[in-house]
Amino acid sequence: MNPYQKYMQQSVTTMTPAQLLIALYDKMILELNKAIIFIDEKDIPKAHNSLTRAGEIVDALDAHLKVKYEISDNLATLYQYFREKILEANMKKNAELIKEILPMIQQIRDAFEEAGKMAK
Repeated sequence: MNPYQKYMQQSVTTMTPAQLLIALYDKMILELNKAIIFIDEKDIPKAHNSLTRAGEIVDALDAHLKVKYEISDNLATLYQYFREKILEANMKKNAELIKEILPMIQQIRDAFEEAGKMAK
């Protein structure tokens, strides 16, 4: 493991749950923005990889929902919608489908960030 990988591993293991959640959203947003660029540049393999990573993040977020919270059902529905749009964007290499969901993902990310600040 190189020093950067070691640093990243240590960073993740010391994050609070809220920080980890925000980091996952940030990574998903990054991958979706990269996919838009790769689609525009007609770099299909890189677009596919970025969309696949974004989909994996949605799967991870969905898998770790806590059913005891009322918001979990709403988030599960949104995650399913995001998953479908990411899959469709990947199949069609359509950046507009990504642009459709990015603002929603950003809003959820920002709401979690605010909730994390309020919980301190």
